Amino acid sequence: QTQLVESGGGLVQPGGSLRLSCLASPLNYRSIGWFRQAPGKEREALGCSSSSGLYMNYTDSVKCRFTISRDNAKNRVYLQMDSLNDEDTGTYYCAATRGSCMARDFQYWGQGTKVTVSS
Repeated sequence: QTQLVESGGGLVQPGGSLRLSCLASPLNYRSIGWFRQAPGKEREALGCSSSSGLYMNYTDSVKCRFTISRDNAKNRVYLQMDSLNDEDTGTYYCAATRGSCMARDFQYWGQGTKVTVSS
């Protein structure tokens, strides 16, 4: 069955870095996106990776700090987060779709991994 599992979250100091991992089993989706949600706020789309090797940034607020990469051999998609600040605190999710990144019709979701940025 389709399974998406996020990992790599935790507590990090301001200015630090984290790399989140999304295990997609099987990794046969056209696109996998990363999202986050802070307590009391709506879910925010961060970016998307397609199986063809294309990448799309959904928001300028993280464009220069967050990077999505893919390792098909390990069935994983990564979110590298640098220069973290307290506004990045929240629960991060990966999601998969058989469609395009532009369509944003993600059908499958992981359980999320929590990121806390605090000194």
